[in-house]
Amino acid sequence: MAAWVFSVFHSRSTSVMVTLYKSLVRSHIEYCSPLWNPTKVGDIQELESVQRTFTSKIHGLQHLHYWERLKVLSLMSLQRRRERYIVMHMWKILHGVTSNDLDVQFTSNPRLGILAKVPSVRKKSALAHQTLYENSFSVMGPKLWNCIPSNIRAITKHESFKHPLTKFLLALPDKPPIRGFTPPNSNSILDW
Repeated sequence: MAAWVFSVFHSRSTSVMVTLYKSLVRSHIEYCSPLWNPTKVGDIQELESVQRTFTSKIHGLQHLHYWERLKVLSLMSLQRRRERYIVMHMWKILHGVTSNDLDVQFTSNPRLGILAKVPSVRKKSALAHQTLYENSFSVMGPKLWNCIPSNIRAITKHESFKHPLTKFLLALPDKPPIRGFTPPNSNSILDW
Protein backbone atom coordinates (compact mmCIF):
# COMPACT_ATOMS: atom_id res chain seq x y z
CA MET A 1 0.00 0.00 0.00
CA ALA A 2 2.85 2.42 0.81
CA ALA A 3 4.47 1.82 -2.58
CA TRP A 4 1.16 2.56 -4.28
CA VAL A 5 0.85 5.86 -2.36
CA PHE A 6 4.34 6.90 -3.48
CA SER A 7 3.67 5.99 -7.10
CA VAL A 8 0.29 7.74 -7.36
CA PHE A 9 0.79 10.86 -5.22
CA HIS A 10 3.71 13.05 -6.18
CA SER A 11 3.41 15.56 -3.34
CA ARG A 12 5.73 14.87 -0.40
CA SER A 13 4.42 17.69 1.82
CA THR A 14 3.93 16.84 5.47
CA SER A 15 0.16 17.30 5.63
CA VAL A 16 -0.54 15.28 2.47
CA MET A 17 1.82 12.45 3.37
CA VAL A 18 0.62 12.13 6.98
CA THR A 19 -3.02 12.10 5.87
CA LEU A 20 -2.33 9.44 3.25
CA TYR A 21 -0.28 7.39 5.69
CA LYS A 22 -2.91 7.47 8.43
CA SER A 23 -5.82 6.67 6.15
CA LEU A 24 -4.34 4.19 3.67
CA VAL A 25 -1.27 2.54 5.21
CA ARG A 26 -1.52 2.61 9.00
CA SER A 27 -5.14 1.45 8.99
CA HIS A 28 -4.08 -1.82 7.32
CA ILE A 29 -1.19 -2.38 9.73
CA GLU A 30 -3.32 -1.78 12.82
CA TYR A 31 -6.35 -3.85 11.88
CA CYS A 32 -7.29 -6.04 14.89
CA SER A 33 -4.02 -5.14 16.60
CA PRO A 34 -5.12 -5.93 20.19
CA LEU A 35 -5.54 -9.51 19.05
CA TRP A 36 -2.21 -10.06 17.28
CA ASN A 37 0.12 -7.67 19.18
CA PRO A 38 3.65 -8.98 18.44
CA THR A 39 6.22 -9.21 21.23
CA LYS A 40 9.32 -10.47 19.43
CA VAL A 41 11.78 -7.66 18.74
CA GLY A 42 12.25 -8.76 15.12
CA ASP A 43 8.49 -8.63 14.48
CA ILE A 44 8.20 -5.18 16.07
CA GLN A 45 11.15 -3.96 13.99
CA GLU A 46 9.54 -5.29 10.82
CA LEU A 47 6.30 -3.42 11.48
CA GLU A 48 8.07 -0.23 12.56
CA SER A 49 10.11 -0.31 9.35
CA VAL A 50 6.94 0.46 7.37
CA GLN A 51 6.33 3.68 9.31
CA ARG A 52 10.03 4.46 9.44
CA THR A 53 10.40 4.19 5.65
CA PHE A 54 7.22 6.13 4.95
CA THR A 55 8.11 9.03 7.24
CA SER A 56 11.64 9.22 5.78
CA LYS A 57 10.13 10.19 2.42
CA ILE A 58 8.32 13.26 3.81
CA HIS A 59 9.83 16.50 2.49
CA GLY A 60 12.04 18.23 5.06
CA LEU A 61 12.27 15.28 7.46
CA GLN A 62 14.70 13.03 5.61
CA HIS A 63 17.65 14.14 7.76
CA LEU A 64 15.92 13.33 11.07
CA HIS A 65 16.23 10.05 12.96
CA TYR A 66 13.03 7.97 13.09
CA TRP A 67 12.47 8.70 16.79
CA GLU A 68 12.78 12.45 16.07
CA ARG A 69 10.41 12.22 13.09
CA LEU A 70 7.78 10.67 15.36
CA LYS A 71 7.97 13.69 17.67
CA VAL A 72 7.93 16.25 14.85
CA LEU A 73 4.90 14.59 13.22
CA SER A 74 3.13 13.97 16.58
CA LEU A 75 2.91 10.28 15.73
CA MET A 76 3.23 7.37 18.10
CA SER A 77 5.25 4.31 17.20
CA LEU A 78 3.14 1.44 15.93
CA GLN A 79 4.10 -0.50 19.06
CA ARG A 80 2.78 2.27 21.31
CA ARG A 81 -0.43 2.55 19.25
CA ARG A 82 -1.05 -1.20 19.61
CA GLU A 83 -0.72 -0.87 23.37
CA ARG A 84 -3.09 2.13 23.24
CA TYR A 85 -5.67 -0.01 21.44
CA ILE A 86 -5.30 -2.73 24.07
CA VAL A 87 -5.97 -0.19 26.85
CA MET A 88 -8.97 1.19 24.94
CA HIS A 89 -10.31 -2.35 24.52
CA MET A 90 -9.91 -2.89 28.26
CA TRP A 91 -11.96 0.28 28.85
CA LYS A 92 -14.67 -1.11 26.52
CA ILE A 93 -14.72 -4.39 28.45
CA LEU A 94 -15.00 -2.53 31.77
CA HIS A 95 -17.94 -0.42 30.57
CA GLY A 96 -19.77 -3.22 28.73
CA VAL A 97 -19.27 -1.78 25.25
CA THR A 98 -17.80 -5.08 24.08
CA SER A 99 -18.14 -8.63 25.35
CA ASN A 100 -15.90 -9.93 28.11
CA ASP A 101 -15.22 -13.36 26.62
CA LEU A 102 -11.94 -13.71 28.50
CA ASP A 103 -13.61 -12.98 31.85
CA VAL A 104 -11.33 -10.04 32.65
CA GLN A 105 -12.05 -9.02 36.23
CA PHE A 106 -11.83 -5.50 37.64
CA THR A 107 -11.60 -4.35 41.23
CA SER A 108 -12.10 -0.90 42.69
CA ASN A 109 -9.67 0.45 45.25
CA PRO A 110 -10.31 3.85 46.90
CA ARG A 111 -6.64 4.79 46.66
CA LEU A 112 -5.58 3.12 43.39
CA GLY A 113 -8.83 3.37 41.41
CA ILE A 114 -10.17 0.70 39.06
CA LEU A 115 -7.64 -2.08 38.56
CA ALA A 116 -7.77 -5.17 36.38
CA LYS A 117 -6.87 -8.52 37.88
CA VAL A 118 -3.80 -10.02 36.20
CA PRO A 119 -4.32 -13.78 35.93
CA SER A 120 -1.45 -15.94 37.13
CA VAL A 121 0.30 -18.46 34.93
CA ARG A 122 0.44 -22.12 35.83
CA LYS A 123 3.99 -22.93 36.84
CA LYS A 124 3.64 -26.55 35.70
CA SER A 125 3.17 -25.60 32.05
CA ALA A 126 6.05 -25.60 29.57
CA LEU A 127 8.15 -22.45 29.32
CA ALA A 128 7.02 -21.83 25.73
CA HIS A 129 3.39 -21.96 26.86
CA GLN A 130 4.13 -19.62 29.77
CA THR A 131 5.66 -17.09 27.35
CA LEU A 132 2.65 -17.27 25.04
CA TYR A 133 0.33 -16.86 28.01
CA GLU A 134 2.26 -13.87 29.40
CA ASN A 135 2.00 -12.15 26.00
CA SER A 136 -1.71 -12.91 25.48
CA PHE A 137 -4.38 -10.24 25.67
CA SER A 138 -5.82 -11.69 28.88
CA VAL A 139 -2.52 -10.98 30.68
CA MET A 140 -1.12 -7.97 28.77
CA GLY A 141 -4.46 -6.13 28.80
CA PRO A 142 -4.72 -6.00 32.61
CA LYS A 143 -1.01 -5.17 32.99
CA LEU A 144 -1.25 -2.25 30.55
CA TRP A 145 -4.54 -1.08 32.06
CA ASN A 146 -3.05 -1.01 35.56
CA CYS A 147 -0.11 1.19 34.55
CA ILE A 148 -2.38 3.96 33.24
CA PRO A 149 -2.94 6.76 35.83
CA SER A 150 -6.05 6.20 37.96
CA ASN A 151 -7.64 9.51 36.95
CA ILE A 152 -7.64 8.36 33.30
CA ARG A 153 -8.92 4.87 34.19
CA ALA A 154 -11.83 6.50 36.08
CA ILE A 155 -13.22 8.29 32.98
CA THR A 156 -16.58 6.84 31.98
CA LYS A 157 -17.15 8.34 28.50
CA HIS A 158 -15.21 6.80 25.61
CA GLU A 159 -14.44 10.04 23.73
CA SER A 160 -13.42 11.67 27.01
CA PHE A 161 -11.17 8.68 27.72
CA LYS A 162 -9.29 8.61 24.39
CA HIS A 163 -7.88 12.16 24.53
CA PRO A 164 -6.30 12.00 28.03
CA LEU A 165 -4.99 8.51 27.26
CA THR A 166 -3.35 9.72 24.06
CA LYS A 167 -1.93 12.79 25.83
CA PHE A 168 -0.47 10.57 28.56
CA LEU A 169 1.09 8.18 26.03
CA LEU A 170 2.55 11.02 23.95
CA ALA A 171 4.24 12.37 27.09
CA LEU A 172 6.16 9.09 27.56
CA PRO A 173 9.42 8.54 25.67
CA ASP A 174 8.68 6.60 22.49
CA LYS A 175 11.77 4.85 21.14
CA PRO A 176 10.68 1.60 19.51
CA PRO A 177 13.21 -1.03 18.50
CA ILE A 178 14.43 -0.43 14.96
CA ARG A 179 17.19 -2.09 13.00
CA GLY A 180 20.60 -0.65 13.80
CA PHE A 181 19.59 1.13 17.02
CA THR A 182 19.19 -0.27 20.52
CA PRO A 183 16.46 1.43 22.54
CA PRO A 184 16.92 1.92 26.31
CA ASN A 185 14.20 -0.68 27.02
CA SER A 186 11.45 -2.59 25.22
CA ASN A 187 9.50 0.70 24.73
CA SER A 188 6.38 -0.83 26.26
CA ILE A 189 4.45 1.50 28.54
CA LEU A 190 5.06 -1.16 31.18
CA ASP A 191 8.75 -0.15 31.16
CA TRP A 192 8.26 3.58 31.61
